[in-house]
Amino acid sequence: MPGEKKLATPEELADYLGVPRATLSQWRYKGTGPKTIKVGRFRRYRWSDVEAWLERQSHGGEAA
Repeated sequence: MPGEKKLATPEELADYLGVPRATLSQWRYKGTGPKTIKVGRFRRYRWSDVEAWLERQSHGGEAA
């Protein structure tokens, strides 16, 4: 994970997660992705929000 203080751009986050940038837009539209913040006219992500979102996505690897 890049520096904790720096906010992530959609391009940086898409690269980090290995998904297309359009996927981030779809997640934001559906309300299922990591929280975003607006800085002026730009969308940014806090790395702490991304990590919290990833933690909620994990299923613990337990067998059903």
